[in-house]
Amino acid sequence: METKGIAKANAAKPVKPVKVVNVEELESLSYLQLVWRKFRRHKLAIVGAIMIIMLLLLAIFGPMILPYDFESIDLSNMKAPPSWEHIFGTDDLGRDIFTRILYGGRISLLVGFASAFAAVFFGIMVGALAGFYGKILDNVLMRFTDMMMTIPTLPLLIVFSTLLKGSVGNIILLMVLFSWMSTARLVRGAVLTFKQQEFIEAARALGVSSGRIIFRHLLPNAMAPAVVSATLMVGGNIIWESSLSFLGLGIQPPTPSWGNMLSGAQDYIYTVPWLAIWPGLFILITVLGFNFLGDGLRDALDPRSKQD
Repeated sequence: METKGIAKANAAKPVKPVKVVNVEELESLSYLQLVWRKFRRHKLAIVGAIMIIMLLLLAIFGPMILPYDFESIDLSNMKAPPSWEHIFGTDDLGRDIFTRILYGGRISLLVGFASAFAAVFFGIMVGALAGFYGKILDNVLMRFTDMMMTIPTLPLLIVFSTLLKGSVGNIILLMVLFSWMSTARLVRGAVLTFKQQEFIEAARALGVSSGRIIFRHLLPNAMAPAVVSATLMVGGNIIWESSLSFLGLGIQPPTPSWGNMLSGAQDYIYTVPWLAIWPGLFILITVLGFNFLGDGLRDALDPRSKQD
């Protein structure tokens, strides 16, 4: 009886159709088409990409059409709650918060993008040289990388930010100084793997120069981990910049950034909560967007991931 009951239950369950993979179609697609095919099936990555695009458009074009300037003070309208006139409210000097959020987004996103891609570029160079040439150069570069990875980042960021003052250029320089190491190790590992492949041996046999092998053959194949690292690093560096600005060591007022806007909201967190809610929410959305995008790129660029 039990066997019959189980058989009936199994028969009642709908059978999922088996997805047939067209091998000829997959073979006809280029590498970028295969990456896009896998990436677009990662729903959170698509959401993250949309979030980032919207934030970039708002930060770039929003201030051009807004009626307020980020420095415009209106002492008769201080700490006003959100309204049709000021959709995010005003701060303790009557400045429009929405305008300052968008201007602050320009600064925070500039610091995040510039520092991440500069750090990734430096990490790629260190990892490629260490992995390709090996021996003494590999030992020197990797021991230096290991030493940099053991340094406590936040205390040194605080010290150097105090010494160098909180300009945008100095903040980017500090972010680059302390965030290239993971990319260097990832690229070194990829180069060590690929340089043993037959196409590299063939290039050497044909007399191709070391520089051409590195830049034309090895690095294009080792770029996948670097791209993912750059995407995730943008969100991380935005948090670092916001932390320094929150402590008063990053971007200095009156230039707005999300971090120093949070810092200025400390005294009003209970009486005027929207001063802290909006910059905190934009930091959260931005970092989540980059993390979602990084996860999707990691899956799409990984050749071992499942073909859809």
